[in-house]
Amino acid sequence: MPQEDQLNLLQNSASIAADQDLESGYTSSQPVTTNNFNNNAQQAPEESRNTIREYFEQSSHPIAAFFFISFRLGALLTYLLGSILTDNFTFVFVITILLLAFDFWTVKNISGRLLVGLRWWNEIQPDGSNKWVFESASPSRINNAADTRLFWWTLYGTPALWALFALSCIMTLKFTWLIIVGVALALNLANVYGYTQCDKDAKKRWATGMATRSALGSLSSGASGLVGKAFTSGIGKVFGSR
Repeated sequence: MPQEDQLNLLQNSASIAADQDLESGYTSSQPVTTNNFNNNAQQAPEESRNTIREYFEQSSHPIAAFFFISFRLGALLTYLLGSILTDNFTFVFVITILLLAFDFWTVKNISGRLLVGLRWWNEIQPDGSNKWVFESASPSRINNAADTRLFWWTLYGTPALWALFALSCIMTLKFTWLIIVGVALALNLANVYGYTQCDKDAKKRWATGMATRSALGSLSSGASGLVGKAFTSGIGKVFGSR
């Protein structure tokens, strides 16, 4: 959202007045001073908090969204701060892996189902093969736009951050810490693959179902028309013979 007190960055332009706000059309009578920049810097954290509060007010499932963000952010911060502030690899490993496990289970079983109406799981068949099972809500369900954006952006953005951490471990030769990153990438990419395939499967089934209903509707209307014409023709012949 644009700031109401946004400063005009084109103050030196010959065609635009320096004291004119392009967003609201308001013309200020006071000169621009350094205090304006300080005020904007102080307003930035407040606006961030307002954005977060507005999202949770718009969300249809704020509790699910909170844990969806918390476990992922907690794992990222634990790894990042732990690798910088301490050499106790075991402690960081245990805490990070626990948070990653909580995140994987929550996203797979709760967050996806509530936020976007999707769920997936993997079944092991008697012959040892794996079977992917996809579940989706009814096409009549209208997902909350804020929840949908949060889910998909976070789902795809988190593995990208872990990939950057992997490159950092390789460049700094911290191969021990790379173990944590490898586990994080495996768990996050499993959810990415599962939900991507689940979303494709849902769209495919919805499209097939709509096409089937459309075809059945056309056949039904055509059959009704033929029956009506036959009935009308028969009645006409009966009365016409008289």
